[in-house]
Amino acid sequence: MLTPEEFTKALSDETRLRILVLLTQMDELCVCQLTEALDIIQPKISRHLAVLREKEILLDQRKGQWIFYRLHPGLEKWCHTTLNGLARGCENRQPYTCDLEKTNRSNLPEGLCS
Repeated sequence: MLTPEEFTKALSDETRLRILVLLTQMDELCVCQLTEALDIIQPKISRHLAVLREKEILLDQRKGQWIFYRLHPGLEKWCHTTLNGLARGCENRQPYTCDLEKTNRSNLPEGLCS
């Protein structure tokens, strides 16, 4: 079971927080969509996704050649409440607004992942 200390430690990194804010607003995203939206290289994104997956905050699923990430369905309610509050607090703030705009403009994986 994820403790509040582990959860907040996972949120304390800016890249992980940006990923989680996006995933509270999107059903799922693949690595290539996250690299495009956050303008961060794939290895760095993958390292942060691994941390979130190890803490069971995110769940991954392979679809063809792409791996998609979403919030873990078993995540406790207080975690969802915290993430939703953070996402609301990040509205109209950079870089979160830009991240969401880039994600909404991007094509789904066929257009980004090659």
